[in-house]
Amino acid sequence: MNESEQGAETSVGRGGPGWLAYQGTVALALVLAGPVLLARRGRHYLPTLAGRLGRGGAASPPRTGGLWVHAVSVGEVAVAATLAQALPGEPPTVVTTVTPTGQERARALFGETSEVAYLPFDLGFAVSRFFRRFAPRALVLVEGDYWPLVLREAKRRKIPVAVVNARVGDRSFRRMRRLRRLLGLLFDGVEVFGVQTEEDARRLAELGVDTERVRVTGNLKYETPEPPVLAELEVRFERLAAGRPLLVAGSTMAGEERQVLEAFESLGGGRRALLVLAPRHPERWDEAAATVEARGLALARRSRLGETADVVLLDSLGELASLYRSAAAAFVGGTLVPAGGHNPLEAARWGVPVAVGPSMENFRQVAEDFDRAGAWGRVADAAGLAAAWGRWLDRPEEARELGRRGRELVERNRGALAKTVEMLRPLLR
Repeated sequence: MNESEQGAETSVGRGGPGWLAYQGTVALALVLAGPVLLARRGRHYLPTLAGRLGRGGAASPPRTGGLWVHAVSVGEVAVAATLAQALPGEPPTVVTTVTPTGQERARALFGETSEVAYLPFDLGFAVSRFFRRFAPRALVLVEGDYWPLVLREAKRRKIPVAVVNARVGDRSFRRMRRLRRLLGLLFDGVEVFGVQTEEDARRLAELGVDTERVRVTGNLKYETPEPPVLAELEVRFERLAAGRPLLVAGSTMAGEERQVLEAFESLGGGRRALLVLAPRHPERWDEAAATVEARGLALARRSRLGETADVVLLDSLGELASLYRSAAAAFVGGTLVPAGGHNPLEAARWGVPVAVGPSMENFRQVAEDFDRAGAWGRVADAAGLAAAWGRWLDRPEEARELGRRGRELVERNRGALAKTVEMLRPLLR
């Protein structure tokens, strides 16, 4: 290692007592959380450890010297892919994620054009190692995932940083407002914030961000390209449904599968429809399967479809957005439990009537848009979901009208991509 590399290796680790205390806190949190994570999800996290320490697994040298795009998980990766296709010049040099599911999706979308890696732990040696390995010239954070040492090292290296599709959720805002005096450590290194709404811009200003660094660009989730039509899979599901309508419950969280199955059984279960159940996290597939079987429903897994089923467990990644196209009605998970909600646009774009629960804090503006347009059904519990699905199955004209409003809402809100690309042009130059 030459002298300049040695300087890069140690620069992040150096600093005042505050930085050392911060790194000590991060290290302690990792030590305390490590055994729990390994016990619960070890098979997912153990193979990622080297990457999270800034090390590379590839035998050949990585691509270097270009754009670094960071996307936390699956939803942000989809936004990153949409943005990357529209950016001028070369594709990103490296795309990072935090979650294993995000990593898998990033490899599917970027694996042929970009390096895909894990965001390093926010520890000096890991961050320095990562910057030295990829030598990025610019950093784009999708929706904002702020790590002090990463941003500090980018600023030290004079690497411009932008945040795209940023939002300041209710819980995040309350938490950051209490830490307002320390937010300069996070935000001072960001050149420009592209936010989804005027409310997000107002909240950043209240947190001390100069308004000249904030642009209201809109929500890039409205810009996600149409997923491919999975014709062969659609035929298999149509054969399995045998004339029954298809109900899709997507991105469900712990505690929701039970409620979805209660609603499904209230409708008549497999005699009335075929249910596709898609848990948000792969590590919960077996748990969801056990919940289905415990209720005496005939289960088939997507990975080994049979000839008959009441419920199909979608134990695959990257197919849910396409399967919504075949649905007579849908439910978007993370909404009947306090998880903040998941993206309803994947179903709405196909004109499918969508039901959601009360928890949509992570999609505040989207939820307000859908509420204002009367473009979905709000439900409070399993009984409400059963009533919504039953009404749409009994009244197909009402279902089509609701789906039409959702589809038109998606079309009306396009335009964020062009604004975001224009915002990034000076940074990329």
